[in-house]
Amino acid sequence: MNKKLFVLSGSSGVGKGTVLKGFLEKNPNFMLSISCTTRHPRPGEVDGVNYFFITKEEFKNCIENNKFLEWAEFAGNFYGTKKKYINQCLAEGKDIILEIDTQGALQVKKQMPEAILIFICPPSYEALENRLRGRHTEDEATIQKRLQQVKIELERAEKFDYKIVNDNLDDAIKNLEEVIKGEMQKC
Repeated sequence: MNKKLFVLSGSSGVGKGTVLKGFLEKNPNFMLSISCTTRHPRPGEVDGVNYFFITKEEFKNCIENNKFLEWAEFAGNFYGTKKKYINQCLAEGKDIILEIDTQGALQVKKQMPEAILIFICPPSYEALENRLRGRHTEDEATIQKRLQQVKIELERAEKFDYKIVNDNLDDAIKNLEEVIKGEMQKC
């Protein structure tokens, strides 16, 4: 049976990581893709488990040689997913999910049109704003910046194959399972 690459995206504060964690706990046969990064490991992070930690020179070389399925720069560090890694996982018969931002997801779709893009949506823009404010972890300027990014991501989401509203965590996990199961049956 052919394996598929699933790409999960969603706005900051929408709970995509929590939905994905719940899905992976119920579906241990799926693996979460490991990205490359140029940032230094945080305490407890392991190379080849959390990320593939590489130098900026190595990363730039991969960009020049078109080795990434997608890549981006955030806060002075680079993040990306190598084509070879994804193709090797699929060839080994692994079911794989990539959790990245919407811009990266659209890069993946351009290079691998068969990839399935899934966007985790907030119940509403207002609900997402309330979640971001309710965290009490960021100042007003940062919240406004995130909310501007949310508008861009919601526009990009129109190009995704599926949208799942995270209004109730259990329902969102169940809906993600149903989408993936339906796609797997198409093989």
